[in-house]
Amino acid sequence: MKMKGLLHRSIRVLLCVAVASLAGGQAMAGTVELNASADAALTNLYSQVPVAEELSKKATAVLVFPSIIKAGFLVGGEYGDGVMRKDGKPTGYYRTAGVSYGLQAGAQDFGYALFFMDQKSLAYLDSNDGWELGTGPSLVVVDQGMAANLTTTTIQEGVYAFIFGQSGLMAGLGIQGSKITQIDPGN
Repeated sequence: MKMKGLLHRSIRVLLCVAVASLAGGQAMAGTVELNASADAALTNLYSQVPVAEELSKKATAVLVFPSIIKAGFLVGGEYGDGVMRKDGKPTGYYRTAGVSYGLQAGAQDFGYALFFMDQKSLAYLDSNDGWELGTGPSLVVVDQGMAANLTTTTIQEGVYAFIFGQSGLMAGLGIQGSKITQIDPGN
């Protein structure tokens, strides 16, 4: 039993080192560049998935991460910076980071946008020391099949996520287990 506890602690240490390596190796893009990337990502998303644009009109806020780098071999990590938009204007900057372990290998780049449909869901993000996706408000990841049937009158959850721009090769793609924290754009 002690060996199992030691193994779990060792895995946690390795995961922390992996995230620190990813985070330390990249500085946040300048706010001008990040805002331009977020604009381009949303424009592309809206052209490919029109219901996303309709949701944006009803959303309290939209948090867009235009580029997230994910890589791993048994132990993996992901990292990216994003911008919160309210009424189409930037209101804050956020970082997402996550770790995973298991049978995985590869690297990929992708982006995602979170549509906060009510003030309660948005308040949860702002009132905690970061938001670990998969906890807190209900989160629905919208795929192409669901997007075809989703309308602004059928929305029932607090947050909708659209993943876009995937490139590279890695087994599986998900955002659960990532943590989002607000950052100072000067860091």
